[in-house]
Amino acid sequence: MTDQPVLELNDGRRIPQLGFGTYQIPDEDAPGIVQTALDVGYWLFDTAAVYRNEAGVGKGLGEWADVFVQTKIWNESQGYDRTLAAADKCLARLGREHVDMLLIHWPAPEQNLFVDTWKALIQLRDDGKAKSIGVSNFRREDLDRIVDETGVVPALNQIELHPSFQQCDLRAKHDEMGIVTQSWSPLGQGAGMDADAIRQVAEETGQPASAVILRWHIQHGLCPIPKASSRKHIEANFAALSFELSDEQMSRIDALDDEGGRIGPDPAKFG
Repeated sequence: MTDQPVLELNDGRRIPQLGFGTYQIPDEDAPGIVQTALDVGYWLFDTAAVYRNEAGVGKGLGEWADVFVQTKIWNESQGYDRTLAAADKCLARLGREHVDMLLIHWPAPEQNLFVDTWKALIQLRDDGKAKSIGVSNFRREDLDRIVDETGVVPALNQIELHPSFQQCDLRAKHDEMGIVTQSWSPLGQGAGMDADAIRQVAEETGQPASAVILRWHIQHGLCPIPKASSRKHIEANFAALSFELSDEQMSRIDALDDEGGRIGPDPAKFG
């Protein structure tokens, strides 16, 4: 991690700023793809119980001890005891004694179990099974509630975030609380690369469109976790660490924000 940008977490630990996502990578393909990402230079790997590829990701990581590994507790496993059991299963599939970051995948507010789930994550952290703990897809009110009821602030909130859906209000809340913002679907599932502004900046910099978008995330202090399967795309994304965007180029990408740009589920209703 010494040759890559890192972000400081509120628990005193550090996280690589550019990560590798594994959503929709089949378990049988994960070992080879993860090994390629390691070879390219990635040090942060994101998976989840619901992705059904933790075993493959773990196999790809092998004996590497200094990579940053994170996974997530799925909705059906929420609740204190079920979360403790689910976390043990995640670790068994990954083949690890601990993960670097354990997240609640969705608040699933209608279940009304995320506070108990958060208490379980605190216990897992105290037991050494998760070095850091955080959440995913949590709204302002969800963050306030778990902190009000436990006194423990998440180290990270992983949310949908890309140039067409920038979540500025929630990012401001994270900054206020000292929470790292991690971006899932940072490329807008690829659609964002077709925007005229992105294509123009890619031409100006001589960089891949995906790298331009990821560089925008990085310069905003975000932690993007793009998914890619081919070495070509894995390398194109990693190129985000090799150049900088001007303030004017950043502003052009900022202007792409759209309140209706969400492409994933609404956290208020999902789960």
